[in-house]
Amino acid sequence: MKNIKRNTFKKNRKVCYFTENKFTKIDFKDIELLQRFITDRGKIISRRITNTSAKWQRPLAIAIKRARHMALIPFIQQ
Repeated sequence: MKNIKRNTFKKNRKVCYFTENKFTKIDFKDIELLQRFITDRGKIISRRITNTSAKWQRPLAIAIKRARHMALIPFIQQ
């Protein structure tokens, strides 16, 4: 068999935004932060796309839902 060179390379993993910036908690009143993780239609963006860790995705979703309930963020965009 021939020696075949394979194109192997390591993919750089993105770091969680909250871990990188050393957050201690997510505040539902911080609208600018929450807007980064919501689509233009008002849906929560999945953690695979935002590269948020599971530890931070759970409180993020809760904060977005609380902000919607308090009418700080609309449920759907028009």
